Amino acid sequence: MNGEVAIGRFYFHLQAGDQIVPDDEGVDLADLSAAELEAILAARELLAEAIKSGRLEVPEAFVIADEEGRALALVPFATVCRGR
Repeated sequence: MNGEVAIGRFYFHLQAGDQIVPDDEGVDLADLSAAELEAILAARELLAEAIKSGRLEVPEAFVIADEEGRALALVPFATVCRGR
C-alpha cells in the first residue's frame, strides 16, 4: 500500500431507547479508533447543545457502523464526559 492509510466510511447512527435514527451520509475516517473519537466529540457537542437549550431528552448512544451496515462499536453518551 505504499504507506497509504486505508480509509473507510463510518456511519454514526443515534440510538434512543429501541429506536435508531440512521446516519445516511457517513464520514470517511482512517479507522475505527478515529471513528470512536469522532463519536465522542460529536456526543459532547450534542450534549452541550441540549444543556444550552434546556432539552431533557438526548439520545443514549452512537452506534458506529460500516458501509455494509454492521455495527462496529457503541459509544454511550453517559461515558463521553469522562477523561480518556
